[in-house]
Amino acid sequence: MKYLQYTQYIYLVAAVLFALKTAEIWDQDNDQHFLFLGITLLSVFMFFFRRRFSKKFEDRNNKS
Repeated sequence: MKYLQYTQYIYLVAAVLFALKTAEIWDQDNDQHFLFLGITLLSVFMFFFRRRFSKKFEDRNNKS
């Protein structure tokens, strides 16, 4: 279960990559930048959600 501790950082890396892609295509006429911005925000949310869930899971295991 040690890998769950590190998978939350995959979301953070994805958020950075999608943020860079969003900045790259922001000035273009198509609406793809909204899609990439949404994925960026979702990735940041998932990072904090997984981090909180991981801490709760760890605290529960420490109490047992």
